[in-house]
Amino acid sequence: MTTPIKNEKIIHPLLEAHQVELFIKREDLIHPFISGNKFRKLKYNISEAKQQNKKTLLTFGGAFSNHIAATAAAGNAYGFKTIGIIRGDELGLDIDKTLTQNSTLAFAVKQGMQLHFISRADYKLKEQASFITQLQHTFGDFYLIPEGGTNELAIKGCSEILTPNDHTFDMVCCSVGTGGTVAGLIRSAQAQQHIMGFPALKENYLHLEISKKTTQHNWELNRDHHFGGYAKTTPELITFINDFYKTQKILLDPIYTGKLLYGIFECLKQGKFRKKTRILAIHTGGIQGIAGINTKLKKKGQKLITTSYEI
Repeated sequence: MTTPIKNEKIIHPLLEAHQVELFIKREDLIHPFISGNKFRKLKYNISEAKQQNKKTLLTFGGAFSNHIAATAAAGNAYGFKTIGIIRGDELGLDIDKTLTQNSTLAFAVKQGMQLHFISRADYKLKEQASFITQLQHTFGDFYLIPEGGTNELAIKGCSEILTPNDHTFDMVCCSVGTGGTVAGLIRSAQAQQHIMGFPALKENYLHLEISKKTTQHNWELNRDHHFGGYAKTTPELITFINDFYKTQKILLDPIYTGKLLYGIFECLKQGKFRKKTRILAIHTGGIQGIAGINTKLKKKGQKLITTSYEI
C-alpha cells in the first residue's frame, strides 16, 4: 500500500438532525481484486506461506465468497498455485454451466484457482484434522488458509486498519462474518473507543468466537440487521444500497457493507448514538459479490443493485 486509506465524511439529513458525524474508511480502494479486509487477512498469511516455502494456497468458501476471489487473485499476483474447496457438490456436476452463471467462481478460475466441490455435509468437516489430512493426500503439500481467511495472522493484519488518525473517533463500526476483522479492530482500538459489529449471519455463536480472540470488553454485536442470514437480501436492503450510492457515490455490497450501513442508520433513527458522537465505519470491500446477488435477484424478477450513478 503506497497511499493512506482515506476516511470519507458522509453528509445526510439524519446525521445532521441527530448531531452525529459518520465517516467511512475506504478500505475497498486498497486493490481492485484483493481489497478491504481480504487484503488485511491475506497480507501476513502470504508472507508466512513464502517463509515456509509453500507453493500452493488452499482455502474454503461458498459459491459467492469474497475470500475465494481474493485468495485466487493474491495467488496469481504472488506466484502461488491456489485451490478452492467450494461448498456444494452440485455445482461441480456441470462446471461450464456453473462458471457461466457464477461470476465469482469464473473470476477465481481465470486467476488460476483449481476448484474442488464438496457436499455440504463434508464441508462441515473442514476444520477436522482427518479431513485436512485427506486433502493433503489429494492435493499434496499446501499452506492452509481457513474459511473467510480468519486466523491469528489475519487478525494481526486487521489490527492495522485503524491508524493514529482514527483515534478521534468515539465508535468504530464494521460488518462481521467470521469475526477476524472485528477482533483486529477490538485489539487495536483506543481505550475510549467502542467497537460495534454488525453480523451478516443469523448465527448466535459469533459472540463466543470473537471472545476467544480478544480479552477486551470494548465491543458489542448488533444482530438486528442480518436480513435473514448470510447472502440473504430484501428489496428494502437493495433500495438502501442504491439510494446510498446515488447520494454518496460509494458502492456497498449486499452481503456485508450494505447491511452495516443500513444498521448504522437504523440505530441513528432509534436514537442509539449520543449527540456529538463521531463514528468510523469500515468499508471492507466485497464489491465483486454484487454480480452474483444480481443474478439471483434477476431470476426472481426483483430490483437489481445498480453499479452506475444513473439510478
